[in-house]
Amino acid sequence: MSLPETPLIRPPATGRTIGVGGDVYRFLATGAENGGRYAMWEAIVPPGSGPPPHIHSREAEAFCVLEGEMTFYLEDERITAPQGSFVHAPPGSLHRFCNESGETARMTITIVPAGLEEMFFEVGHPLSADAVAAPAPTPADIENLIAAAPRYGVELRLPH
Repeated sequence: MSLPETPLIRPPATGRTIGVGGDVYRFLATGAENGGRYAMWEAIVPPGSGPPPHIHSREAEAFCVLEGEMTFYLEDERITAPQGSFVHAPPGSLHRFCNESGETARMTITIVPAGLEEMFFEVGHPLSADAVAAPAPTPADIENLIAAAPRYGVELRLPH
């Protein structure tokens, strides 16, 4: 049973902020705040960063590039997404995003339904709400993500 929703206003540079895989994730809304309907966060992605190819068994994932340029791989398709682009990855689709440009990019990520944000809270490192950079992942960080992913319905496709 979900709790009654109340309006949510999140001023700039506020909200729970964590470092995950070298990216900064600033949470704008979590499932705990909206009855599990969705989660949304701002991602600051430095050059060369982004997750490995993966599949969400439960969530649709939507991206809106706010600054810079991101590259998305959806199944076998490579998409260059400049500022203003919107990309949707349905549940069950193999996908990844990465910053192949030479400049830091910023985008929002929305998942429907919520729940996956809890994995990031589990494996991420707390940062200040105004953080614009995160530490590079350590081998232990990567192992923690690999261990956590299946519990959240995420299948990582790691290189052998």
